[in-house]
Amino acid sequence: MDKQQQTELEAAAFRRLVKHLDDRKDVQNIDLMILAGFCRNCLSKWYKAAADEKGVEMSYEEACEQVYGMPYSEWKAQHQKKATPEQLAAFEATQKPK
Repeated sequence: MDKQQQTELEAAAFRRLVKHLDDRKDVQNIDLMILAGFCRNCLSKWYKAAADEKGVEMSYEEACEQVYGMPYSEWKAQHQKKATPEQLAAFEATQKPK
């Protein structure tokens, strides 16, 4: 595999991950953080960092739109639920040093 093929495969995998997350709006960001240690916002930050590294002008809000498929404020209003006390406790437990 050459570098171009690798980049294309990585891009395809990223698009599939974003689509999968879009199909699973029922999975909240806090659930992702608890189980996987990253969420849609993390992906948005990584996307923005990659743009910065390549000298591509992009705001964090624009990066969020690439991941959420809409402005984050809209996604949050339509799909994000308030975290339960159990979710908050589980998330807090993941933040403690091991």
